[in-house]
Amino acid sequence: MLALRAERAFDGERSIAGPVTVLVEDGKIKAVEQGRPDVAGAEVVDLGTATVLPGLIDTHVHLCADSENGALDRLPDFTSEHLDAVIRDSLDRHLRAGVTTVRDLGDRAWAVVDQRAKHRQRVLASGPPITSPRGHCWSMGGQASGDDALRQAVRARAERNVDIVKIMASGGFTTPGTIVDDCQFTEHDLRVVVEEAHSLGLPVTAHAHSLRAVQQAVAAGVDGIEHCTCLSGGAMVVPVELMDALAEADIAVCHTLGVTMEPPPHIQEAFDRMGMSMAAKIDATGRMYDHGVRTVSGTDGGIGAGKPHGITAHALRNMIEAGIPNAAVLASATSQAAKACGVSKGVLKPGWDADIIAVQGDPVRDITALHHVTTVVIGGQIVTTVLPADRRE
Repeated sequence: MLALRAERAFDGERSIAGPVTVLVEDGKIKAVEQGRPDVAGAEVVDLGTATVLPGLIDTHVHLCADSENGALDRLPDFTSEHLDAVIRDSLDRHLRAGVTTVRDLGDRAWAVVDQRAKHRQRVLASGPPITSPRGHCWSMGGQASGDDALRQAVRARAERNVDIVKIMASGGFTTPGTIVDDCQFTEHDLRVVVEEAHSLGLPVTAHAHSLRAVQQAVAAGVDGIEHCTCLSGGAMVVPVELMDALAEADIAVCHTLGVTMEPPPHIQEAFDRMGMSMAAKIDATGRMYDHGVRTVSGTDGGIGAGKPHGITAHALRNMIEAGIPNAAVLASATSQAAKACGVSKGVLKPGWDADIIAVQGDPVRDITALHHVTTVVIGGQIVTTVLPADRRE
């Protein structure tokens, strides 16, 4: 048994005044108690003035991507050994940032799908995203066109036991030749994929930058939308009717926020041409949240130098800038993200998986505390800590 003592806690939904002791046994949370009770036979870790909270979940990463510009385009040149090394490094970056669960939404050659169980973190994966011929991320190997091919693509993913099906409903900024503010599939195509996936027990999330692609994805019944940028006519356009539909269907929207530097000039030029900016994305994120749209945190980690792995704290800061309350922002990367991913994580409650982190400070008051992760526990085992030796009993 492990007993974690801390100044305070956030349980995935709300703050718990401290001091708090979290008891862990056999990989599960046994109890969350206020105070500092004596626990016979437990290894006690005194976290001092830290806050304990569920391990963070990044719902949108690309573990095969090496956090350098052009990462997705270079995937065909990677050997299997190189891919394995990139995946390990990507997960290490997330681990240092307190991310204990990642959802990979686009690999090459099933590299992430085939090694999900090899790593300390919980890894969920879609495999190569389904895309149109020469469409966005076509080099990952997911090209399909027509009803039969789309159904077969979904079945192939089910046979690989993927956790989610991803489809590229629009073009993307990182694939030359695709039209970002247009659709790659018809609404009928999207319905075929959704119906086939749902019949096999799999959720579907749609990459969608254009307004029309988002609208078609909602109409087709997807479970999630990635980016949800809503580009139309050289601007980001988010109609009230669309926000109503997203909220009514309880679709999980991942805005893929978080950035550490400016994009390469050709990407910035495309942003400017289409009327997309980080300020506009942050504004849209806040408006959707205020309208009742379910928001989950994800970063698109790995796709470029400004989008490296392990920047969840940056993405959550952007949500604060959007005017979303701190507790809701934290929930977007814990309990709400777990709900979207279908995993028993993201909350500090008895019976749930013991993926727990400690951060120095109080993120409910100051979200930048998430930049100071001191301890990471996965499955009830401490995998990294910066505690001095005299804090352990």
